[in-house]
Amino acid sequence: MSRAAERASAPLDAAAVNAWLAARWPGLGGPPAVSRLAGGASNWTYRLEYPGQDLVLRRPPAGTKAKSAHDMGREYRVQRALGRVYPYVPEMIAHCDDPGVIGCEFYVMRYLPGVVVRRDPPAGLELGPERARALAESFVDRLVELHAIEPAAAGLEGLGRGPGYARRQIEGWSARYRAARTWNAPSCERVMAWLAERVPEDVASRVVHGDFRLDNLVLDPAEPARIVGVLDWEMATVGDPLMDLGNALAYWVEAGDGAIARATRRQPSHLPGMLTRRELLARYCERSGFAAASFTFYEVYGLFRLGAIAQQIYLRYHRGESRNRAFRHLWLLVHYLDRRCRRRIREEAA
Repeated sequence: MSRAAERASAPLDAAAVNAWLAARWPGLGGPPAVSRLAGGASNWTYRLEYPGQDLVLRRPPAGTKAKSAHDMGREYRVQRALGRVYPYVPEMIAHCDDPGVIGCEFYVMRYLPGVVVRRDPPAGLELGPERARALAESFVDRLVELHAIEPAAAGLEGLGRGPGYARRQIEGWSARYRAARTWNAPSCERVMAWLAERVPEDVASRVVHGDFRLDNLVLDPAEPARIVGVLDWEMATVGDPLMDLGNALAYWVEAGDGAIARATRRQPSHLPGMLTRRELLARYCERSGFAAASFTFYEVYGLFRLGAIAQQIYLRYHRGESRNRAFRHLWLLVHYLDRRCRRRIREEAA
């Protein structure tokens, strides 16, 4: 293992980060107190606590990663541009492309104070039915606001690859799933073939987040229905907004969903008062003006893509590149998502 690789798999080197950052952001008074922030199975996130100000460092995980994934420079540049027209993006501070500093590329942004709700609301945060519904409505509204942004308004017109985004997503995620498949994972060939045969034209070309979920939002603790920040822009690009909505719906577990969905839930979308997926879809279409003759394609795509992401993460555990035992049963989730896709396809044909 090279020195850079050794540093990349070790705890964050606060002294090295501080020396590099102090030359670009004066007055820090470091080195900082460092803590790893919870959540996320992809990029690693650290809080840097300096006297009088807090920052956040984002870096890729150790081990093999999918081609084109974990591009810190791209994520940094997208947020820096988008922050001018979408007020929920954290302020970007600096980007480092020199692996000699901590063993990998990284960037630093300002810490957004607030609450991130993960599987369940944290202690002290009350989300009764009225607040839960208001939060779900805000979730939809912030996504609609993002999808209203013309790429040129943010200087991001060159981010995407033009028309055909939906087809590229189906082809790309199909290829990534096949490359990540292990012996205990389903083939998903029926689902991939169904999607490939039914790719619609893009309804529009807008800035899309790619991973819009409740646990990627920062909430005002005094008013939990108010969203003050949107995090994790790794997958952001220019593309079809309905594909982005399909991604968001795949994570939206309802109270009446099956046992596996409830067991793998990552956000409190099941709480009394939360919108159902049907209600969420209706509000989005009403407020965005975007619609489709049938939304089954986008639902199946979102579920299949979630399965491909889970399988990529499981592959790292399967190969021993991650020791996180929370990943050891993700192959079962992939089977469940494949079954849900096939069920929606049967319902569409009935």
